[in-house]
Amino acid sequence: MRLSRRTLLTTAAALPTPGLFRHARAQSAPTLKIGCLTDMSGPYKDLAGPNAVAAVHQALEEYGVSGKGMAVEVLSADHLNKPDVGSTVARQWFDRDGVDLIVEVANSGVALAVAGVAKEKNKVYINSGAATSDLTGSACNANTIHWVYDTYMLAKSTGGAMVKNGGDSWFFITADYAFGKALQRDTTDFVTSAGGKVLGSVAYPFPGTSDFSSYLIQAQASGAKVLGIANAGADTINTIKQAKEFGIKLRLAGLLLFLTDIHSLGLDVAQGIVLTDSFYWDMNDRARAFSGRLSPKIGGAKPTMVQAGVYSSVLHYLKTASAMGVDKIKLDGAATVAEMKKIPTDDDCFGPGSIRADGRKLHPAYLWEVKKPAESKAPWDYYKLVATTPADQAFRPLDKGGCPLVRS
Repeated sequence: MRLSRRTLLTTAAALPTPGLFRHARAQSAPTLKIGCLTDMSGPYKDLAGPNAVAAVHQALEEYGVSGKGMAVEVLSADHLNKPDVGSTVARQWFDRDGVDLIVEVANSGVALAVAGVAKEKNKVYINSGAATSDLTGSACNANTIHWVYDTYMLAKSTGGAMVKNGGDSWFFITADYAFGKALQRDTTDFVTSAGGKVLGSVAYPFPGTSDFSSYLIQAQASGAKVLGIANAGADTINTIKQAKEFGIKLRLAGLLLFLTDIHSLGLDVAQGIVLTDSFYWDMNDRARAFSGRLSPKIGGAKPTMVQAGVYSSVLHYLKTASAMGVDKIKLDGAATVAEMKKIPTDDDCFGPGSIRADGRKLHPAYLWEVKKPAESKAPWDYYKLVATTPADQAFRPLDKGGCPLVRS
């Protein structure tokens, strides 16, 4: 796929608050360039997509970059859920367009490819949308930070809760690429270590699958108690809808569900589903305040944890740029990431936190249950809190991931 400069910059030119960035560029300060590489047209569009780009701008607006002597330019592109496209965009951004930071990338296969390019070019990549725990494990590097959630966290919180409640036999329907495989692997580890068993699984082609009926019939025939849905976005929505339509009796474990998925499903269908989310717009006063600021700019929707992660990560990057100086931050991506790890994180989405040596950003994980229709008092009022996993317990132990940055 050939990507021209015009193609890459078209979306950026139409993004919110253009006056802010024109003013910033008119100054003599060195220009930071941020690229938001996301799914603009595929199954992850709603949970990331254009609203993730809006979250970048929200962070810039709130930080007040022009008042701090910074000039910031934002680019965006659609990776089409293809690692080769994502790596091509990343190379062009780094080599030709002078991009310093890439954020988001809601696809694990693309994220692993972009992380490799960021390391090669000594730039910065902060992942919010991809889930594979390999980004802080075997594939970790000094230029990448994994911000919001990962397959280990999801497996421990959602999978662990299901097993504790009697769901000790599983069947997986899995997206056949890095994310789905990692999510099934990590969940299987938790299920089997708790004395449960996996009775079967099926991997389906991704992207492009919309009919899950044959896979659901296989799951029903397995005799398992729990259907582990190891996919995300539109695929998860279709899987759950079709499971309801076919009268599948297994308990549904949506291993990665987003607020936008519940919104699309509706509470009549989604009620009772248990899920893990590290951010929910109504979880506390700070989260409500952030969501209130961003929601009018994204069509009245409430932000997902991916979009919250984009805002949070860009805000921390800007704080680091102020501490280091823009000239220094542009010279050395690994040094920038090292400095970001030293500075405590704190924002309205995730509260206080930190970044470990392996690039894993730490904050609590929350187990939620989807409300019944009668329990919901307003639009987007979908979750009730079941349990909280503290930040120091939510993610894989530092010495267990195999990250080459971590000394034994």
